[in-house]
Amino acid sequence: MPVFVRAALEAHGLMERYEHRPWYQRNDYLGWIGRAKREETKAKRLHQMLDELKAGDVYMKMAWRPRR
Repeated sequence: MPVFVRAALEAHGLMERYEHRPWYQRNDYLGWIGRAKREETKAKRLHQMLDELKAGDVYMKMAWRPRR
């Protein structure tokens, strides 16, 4: 995990929510953010991930429900 992603998750208190997501979602988020070429795009994608983790029921702008 890139240092700036870990720092953002910890700063927003979302590390636990991130860790409770399925492995494929965690992998998708990191790959998607990491593939951005411009820093502005990386920041935008990072903020989208943080917003989705805060909401808890969204994954890549799609409705998502965690398994219970």
